[in-house]
Amino acid sequence: MKIYNLLALLLLFSGIALGQKVHHEVSMPAPETHYFHVETTLTDFDEEQLVIVMPVWSPGSYLVREFPKNVNLVRAKDENGNALDVKKVSKNKWEINKGKAKKVTVNYEVYSFELTVRTSFLDKTHGYFNGTTIFTFPEGYLDLGGTLTIVPHSSFKTITAPLIEVADGVSTDNNAKTFQFDNFDHLADSPVEIGNQEVFSFQAAGIKHNVAMYGPGNYDVEKLKVDMAKIVESTTNVFGQNPNKEYWFIIHNTDSRGGGLEHMNSTTLNVNRWTYAPEDYNKFLSLVAHEYFHVWNVKRLRPANLVEYDYSQENYTDLLWVMEGFTSYYDELILRRAGFYTEQEYMNVFRNTINYVEGTPGNNVQPVAHSSYDAWIKSYRPNENSRNTNISYYSKGGLLAHAIDAMIIKKFKGKKSLDEFMQVLYSKFYEEENSGMTPAQFKATLEDFLGDNLDDFFKKYVYGTETIPYASYFKDLGLKIDQIRETRTSLGISVSYNDGKVMVNRVQSNSAAERAGLSPNDEIIAFNGFRVDEKSLLDFMGKLAVDDEFNLIIARGDQLMSIDAKMGTIEAPYYEFSYETNKLGTYWLRKK
Repeated sequence: MKIYNLLALLLLFSGIALGQKVHHEVSMPAPETHYFHVETTLTDFDEEQLVIVMPVWSPGSYLVREFPKNVNLVRAKDENGNALDVKKVSKNKWEINKGKAKKVTVNYEVYSFELTVRTSFLDKTHGYFNGTTIFTFPEGYLDLGGTLTIVPHSSFKTITAPLIEVADGVSTDNNAKTFQFDNFDHLADSPVEIGNQEVFSFQAAGIKHNVAMYGPGNYDVEKLKVDMAKIVESTTNVFGQNPNKEYWFIIHNTDSRGGGLEHMNSTTLNVNRWTYAPEDYNKFLSLVAHEYFHVWNVKRLRPANLVEYDYSQENYTDLLWVMEGFTSYYDELILRRAGFYTEQEYMNVFRNTINYVEGTPGNNVQPVAHSSYDAWIKSYRPNENSRNTNISYYSKGGLLAHAIDAMIIKKFKGKKSLDEFMQVLYSKFYEEENSGMTPAQFKATLEDFLGDNLDDFFKKYVYGTETIPYASYFKDLGLKIDQIRETRTSLGISVSYNDGKVMVNRVQSNSAAERAGLSPNDEIIAFNGFRVDEKSLLDFMGKLAVDDEFNLIIARGDQLMSIDAKMGTIEAPYYEFSYETNKLGTYWLRKK
């Protein structure tokens, strides 16, 4: 049997139609230029004008990043090599006047020099891309599958992709690999690493897990195999089953910490290359747990508005506090259950989260549901005033998960927890219906699970900004939480020392600094006539009492200004914990 006939049979039995066909080829002939070369072949489309669409955002990262900005001139030709007219009709769409052509070949280059989990990168050391950043799909054919051939540079020997490899029959390059994708969502959800990465595997939850490590670091492969397996097992136990047949971790060891991005059967993690040292190791494992929990919560159990993606614009939902917040709750709980945290260490993480949230002025301004909805315009675009007006749906949502877990544990006397509720959500809104859930459905399902009306809870703490009554939720579970309101002497600014300049980074709302007229980006030059650096400014400020008056010389741009100020105070609420290990509250602390 010829190779191309074998490929046709593979596509037929996989459910991909043998009518219209899509084939992408990605090559990188000169990695030092940072350009991926993309050739897309579209076969047997009847339309005389064919529109191709490139996403402007990546699912899981809620910001329009305008990926087409990195695309050079788009060209097209027919099966005879004749040039076809290509017209750009919007920021991310190109119309191809194909006429009666049966095969259209589209060529373009994508500049790729941003190494994050949601973008693409290429240099002489490796290549990495997310499908959303370089691929297009024919408008109206989002559900059409196809094949992808990757032609690596001759210096790159390894391709890591969470896709099924199929016979090629197309490329003449012996190092090329061809993969099958079921639809564009599948292709967009499959990150690819090309280079000379170290690859290893481990078994956990009955599933093979592959790890591709780019970049040097202080990691220990054998230790990672054991510890990552513990994370996988503990996460799988939350839901009682694992939907994957195989899973891929792509890990970039870099000079900074960059986070992670979830996919259906893979994730990409950007971490500091020295994060595997004992003092930082749990931060890495927490990131692993967070992204792996998304296998269920986000990638399968989704908000209804994110079941079908619109790649051309924002996709709004109120539920990121559940999607990311509950995941943030579990990423630390899983470390406790897997044995990486002691009880005290876990409780310290919980307490620190409360103190962070309740110490953020924006927590009293922005409801967590609004934080979810406005992720597109606020969370991913913070500015110098964000702390005064915004709250993180990650951390605040995690605290609400704590509270809901406490309600469930108390209601069912420790026989059920948030685990069982997550199983109900997963079963109902993914396995049975695959419809996703609306905010109203989430609330109704929780009320049904608990047998209680939760109008007050949602009004106050989800759609309002009232302080969660932590003490009352946890007192019957053996955890005593005391709120302490401390009044501190403070001007209400944060500063940094850059290039020999003391710069104001942030001014707190209703602070003495705000009343005096200080602004972010002001340079503080002198205090009471004496030149200051960061240390001497802090020393001067530390000797002031409430209502003491002083003078600052600042530079606002190129203009020198004299500002008279008076030392003020800020309210600094914080929480202290004490708990009894023999009470019901230890339920969520136990290894499970």
